[in-house]
Amino acid sequence: MILTVTLNTALDVTYAVPALVPHTSHRVSEISERPGGKGLNVARVLTALGHETVVTGFAGGRTGAVLRELLAGTAPGTPSTGSAAPAPRDALVTVAGNTRRTLAVVDRSTGDTTQLNEPGPQISAGEWAALIGTYRELLTGADAVALCGSLPPGVHVGAYAELIRLGHAAGVPVLLDTSGEPLRRGIAARPDLVKPNADELAQLTGAREPLRAARDARRRGAHSVIASLGADGMLAVTPDGIWRASPPAAVQGNPTGAGDSAVAGLLSGVAEGLGWPDRLTRAVALSTATVLAPAAGEFDGPAYAELLPRVGIERLAPAS
Repeated sequence: MILTVTLNTALDVTYAVPALVPHTSHRVSEISERPGGKGLNVARVLTALGHETVVTGFAGGRTGAVLRELLAGTAPGTPSTGSAAPAPRDALVTVAGNTRRTLAVVDRSTGDTTQLNEPGPQISAGEWAALIGTYRELLTGADAVALCGSLPPGVHVGAYAELIRLGHAAGVPVLLDTSGEPLRRGIAARPDLVKPNADELAQLTGAREPLRAARDARRRGAHSVIASLGADGMLAVTPDGIWRASPPAAVQGNPTGAGDSAVAGLLSGVAEGLGWPDRLTRAVALSTATVLAPAAGEFDGPAYAELLPRVGIERLAPAS
């Protein structure tokens, strides 16, 4: 089983408009709602890949209830899944506050997306203690853990570091995907993998050059650093060597959730015992196929199958 932790879950709402023009009114041509937050996106991709997946984190209020219905496929109007992969198992902790919403506005004329993110509910000390208890129980059956996304108000900035240490005590590999001070504190707790993008690495280390920044992040405590480089693919700095993985060609579409699909590719590779080249190839192919899909947490299956053998992989340096 793979466990994903999303402390700041969200109801992701996507609007599509023919063209986004500031200071004017728009008619929305398409609307979609999905259970969101980075870890829930990761979990949906993992289940589509055939992995048993459990999600935990916080959910509350009317928005949280809708999120959980959508996650289970029981919301009114939810399409039948037919022979699709089962939904991730819901182990979310109920809180008093209302789960946040995120709004993505997709400009069909350019393919660009404008994102608006609410801050999330206030989390009490008792609700955090309940999350820790649930997390400890779930670790006993986990093969790998992903800690993903921002922290809601009330959760201390060292929360991910605490969860990483609990994962290590249980002998479970932990991947961290966050930014800012939670990333800085989390890296000091020595996660097995971190997956920042180039901007997050630069904020952490002060270095704009990705290879230099990734090496610096490893010195700060991360066992392996996988830097997401957007359309240029991924760079992995690990104890086993340094690799660069690149998609066969640039694609246009909605990039929301592409990084989460990359996390799913990496984590599934960890759970399956794959080597770094295969993990990175899967991550880049999934990320690219997600850009081609209409909503976060989904990927274009035929595109993924077509892209997988075409991802370029290059070893830049041997084990250090």
